[in-house]
Amino acid sequence: MTYGDGARRRAPVVELTDIRALERYRPADAEVVAEARRLKEAALLDFGLTESAVASWLYAKCRHQIPTTAVDTAAVVASGDGTCLLLYNPGFFVGLGLDGVKFVLFHEARHLVHRHLLAEPELRDDPVFDLACEVSINHVALVRLGRTELPLLDGRPTGVDPRRVYDAYIADLTAHGLEPVPYETFTETDMRVYGELKRMHHPPVPDRALCVHTGDGSALLDQATVDEITSSALLNTLLAARRGHAHAERELLDLMGRTEEGSARAARLWGNLGAGVLRGETSRTRTVDWWQRWLVDVLGSKLRDGERLVYPKKRGALLAALGQDPMLARRGPVREKVLVIAYDTSGSMPDHVVHWLTGLVGRIDGVEAHWLSFDGVVMPFRPGERVYGGGGTSFQAVADYVEGRTEVAGKRLEAVPDAVVVLTDGWAPPITPEEPDKWIWLITEGGNEWPETHNPAMACHRVTTGSR
Repeated sequence: MTYGDGARRRAPVVELTDIRALERYRPADAEVVAEARRLKEAALLDFGLTESAVASWLYAKCRHQIPTTAVDTAAVVASGDGTCLLLYNPGFFVGLGLDGVKFVLFHEARHLVHRHLLAEPELRDDPVFDLACEVSINHVALVRLGRTELPLLDGRPTGVDPRRVYDAYIADLTAHGLEPVPYETFTETDMRVYGELKRMHHPPVPDRALCVHTGDGSALLDQATVDEITSSALLNTLLAARRGHAHAERELLDLMGRTEEGSARAARLWGNLGAGVLRGETSRTRTVDWWQRWLVDVLGSKLRDGERLVYPKKRGALLAALGQDPMLARRGPVREKVLVIAYDTSGSMPDHVVHWLTGLVGRIDGVEAHWLSFDGVVMPFRPGERVYGGGGTSFQAVADYVEGRTEVAGKRLEAVPDAVVVLTDGWAPPITPEEPDKWIWLITEGGNEWPETHNPAMACHRVTTGSR
């Protein structure tokens, strides 16, 4: 998807091995590239601190951020090989300045969120919905970024002005004897914008696509890649909100309110995410444990190549234009996560917590799980088996077993875990594992959050059981 209006060159979809070809494509002056990169980094830093936690996480997952004149403006490409790239024209960014760059990057990130939450085929095929997205996204960008007008380039506004579209909406409805709604109601939710535009006899849909993500360019937003990256960003934003990041919480609540109405897909995805916890709500149809969903997202993983080869037509066309040979790409990689979950069953843990923990066994999909219970010693178990405990608590016993120094029942743990999750009340002598970044501590109510202040600090999260 490319920001801006008018006819634009189609944003390329490329293999990571072709990044240098993009950078060499009619290269800009080194000084311009350096200034554009500085503006981009400054904008993303501001997002992470205050203005948009969602955008900050999205761009953190675009490992390759490439200055190139292969696009006229800026584009986020979610391609068919599972990668996501940010492409930006250096001259365009320099011409906009910092405030304009922030607006454009927010706009592009929000398009990924729209594609994730509001991806019903009948909507994607409707040009009025494309316009509604532009109106809604730019309205939110103006409000969230504290602007009164669109960014200027050479003295002219860039992008779709929601006020001008609203003025055309009033004129159209009034001419046909219909009653328009106030601007605040018009922009209340994403689907409300779409519904009001559909009331018009002649919606102001331009003849040419506003962004590459519209029309036949939609193939540049591979749905599987969009879903993976956007879900990951929203999960991390939810984690930040749960840990007290006020800006992240406000942004998620606003995003939920703007996308749930009239969209069964959005409501279902928010429910699967467990984001209702920010409103004090729980899903009526399923058990949602937000920390589990976050855990699956952030686990370190082993990768193996995918087995299916694909030929992306868009990428092939771009490579041909750049004088490169087209190539097949693997649809992968495939994630294989190895996870150790250790449950503290010592006497200091409340009984209802032990029952709650054992009831969760086996509910995490997509991992090779090794289940341990422990008090003063480690006791591996399988889902459905009785969990024993009641003695003192030793985190070191867990570390010694997980790191291969001790045996249980004559056997060592042969697997090398990508992550170790310890669910405990925290009341035992602290330890320093060999790889602290792999350890995730889930502390129950009233527990000791020492891993957070330990040196080195480890991931530490407060969890609740929902029962007494």
